[in-house]
Amino acid sequence: MKRKPTPDHLLLDAQFCFSLYAASRAVTGVYRPLLEPLGLTYPQYLAMLVLWEKDGLTVRELGQRLQLDSGTLTPLLKRLQAAGLVDRRRRVEDEREVEIRLTDAGLALREQASEIPACMAQRLHMSLGHMQKLRDELKQVTLQLSPTED
Repeated sequence: MKRKPTPDHLLLDAQFCFSLYAASRAVTGVYRPLLEPLGLTYPQYLAMLVLWEKDGLTVRELGQRLQLDSGTLTPLLKRLQAAGLVDRRRRVEDEREVEIRLTDAGLALREQASEIPACMAQRLHMSLGHMQKLRDELKQVTLQLSPTED
């Protein structure tokens, strides 16, 4: 029996999801050598970005911002603490909450990381403006796909 050819809309290269997946893996791969001198992995870099923006968040708040659960976030934060970049302490007001604070070393790392966005733009042969436009479009996709609360 002769097989029908796969319809064009079912080809891997026609899939929006695969393009996002491949782009995500490629971008993460480009970040790796940029982050290596800082001693950070890509997920650790994302956590540090949030803390540089607003220090003293709880694990829950940081997880919400990064869209990560505490089971994923806790080991990452333990490694950042072992590297001397953050402190994790129970809040006095509510000991159920663990607060994450940058150490002096964690704060100093921000200066070393300041050139990474420009390096990415150069590596992608895109202007920062083009990267921002693409980022905004991807944020819109995420928003469209996020579950709505009824």
